[in-house]
Amino acid sequence: MKYNAEQPLVMHVDLNSAFATIEQQSRPLLRGKPVAILNRRTEHTIIVTASYEAKSKGVKVGMKFTEAVKLVPGLIAIESDPAKYRFVYRKLMAILNDYSPHAVMKSIDEGVMDFHHIPNCRPLIEIGYEIKQRLRDEIGVAMRCNVGIGPNRFLAKTAAGLHKPDGLDIITADNLRATYATMKLTDLTGIAGHLERRLNAVGIFTPLQFLDADEVTLQKVVFKSIVGKQWYARLRGYEVDDVTTETKSVGRQYVLESRNLTLVQITTRLHNLCESVGSRLRHQKKAARGIYVYVRTAGRSYWHDSRMCQLPFYSDSTINGLAQQLFIKAPGGIREIGVHLYGLNDNNNDQLSLFGNMLAREQQLVSAIDDINRRFGERTVHSADTLESNETVTVKIPFGSTRYL
Repeated sequence: MKYNAEQPLVMHVDLNSAFATIEQQSRPLLRGKPVAILNRRTEHTIIVTASYEAKSKGVKVGMKFTEAVKLVPGLIAIESDPAKYRFVYRKLMAILNDYSPHAVMKSIDEGVMDFHHIPNCRPLIEIGYEIKQRLRDEIGVAMRCNVGIGPNRFLAKTAAGLHKPDGLDIITADNLRATYATMKLTDLTGIAGHLERRLNAVGIFTPLQFLDADEVTLQKVVFKSIVGKQWYARLRGYEVDDVTTETKSVGRQYVLESRNLTLVQITTRLHNLCESVGSRLRHQKKAARGIYVYVRTAGRSYWHDSRMCQLPFYSDSTINGLAQQLFIKAPGGIREIGVHLYGLNDNNNDQLSLFGNMLAREQQLVSAIDDINRRFGERTVHSADTLESNETVTVKIPFGSTRYL
């Protein structure tokens, strides 16, 4: 298979250190200073993202703040502010939609535009620079983004990562090999520790060696599935990632803010998670039949239990009741709790009515509460049992998904 020589018509836009940059935009005194964004201020908190001023001094995502502040004594800790990030997400989405009807936000800080089938399309380089300027004009002067252009989604995203911050790059069949020659295997999106070791095992240590590997080796030896065939095409600029995945589970987890919480305090936090998961489930217009609860202990051991129900469920009270029944068997010394729903089906009114009037009445009540919370803000109406945990179990913004925004 030759390299895809068509005109590059896919653009990837990536906000630079999104949360930190948004905070620097909203608070001018933070500009030019090392900033770390935390999900909450606790002894064991980790860094969600950092400004480029902090990254240049060795601060990395996932690093404990206590370790980062040793590297950068003046590091400024900011607790994440979801409302700001949602605002910028929606502004970016609106900007991208002005240029292509095929614009999709892949995460809260990344969007992809496909310009295929758009007649008389302007040069994508021109559009890329215009988007950069619009970010500064319509959101704020501190906003910066990387723009990547390529013949498929993979190469457009790869191009967007070449020259951070504030870069604009194009990958075509002509400079494909030269671009890969500047990269490491783990610079390729989707290649991390496990897959890197698989590739190393067959003598592939660089992106160029990956590109030159034959399709049979990738499919039969390295990936042992059609995934190998997809990588063979992806690396050459052919589109294999223009797919929509169906939601198969909904969940949330929480690291306890203290090791000294009572059992009652922990169960109220579990209840809080159940309400959050219920809201997410209904936002996707789904009902569940399975529930899975887990805990991690301070000693790093893992416990879990699950249950599959005959009838679908979706209300917060039902989710919490099932979760609490499972949680009774959990061990002590808990450090982290989590609840996930699976066996999802469309939350169809006609389907649910088959199970009786009680479910229909419950759905009407749940729908009314959801309408109030959408109109007046998250958790305007919630269980009194979760009042004590509202200040700690706050909803945070996920980087890798936009389905709840």
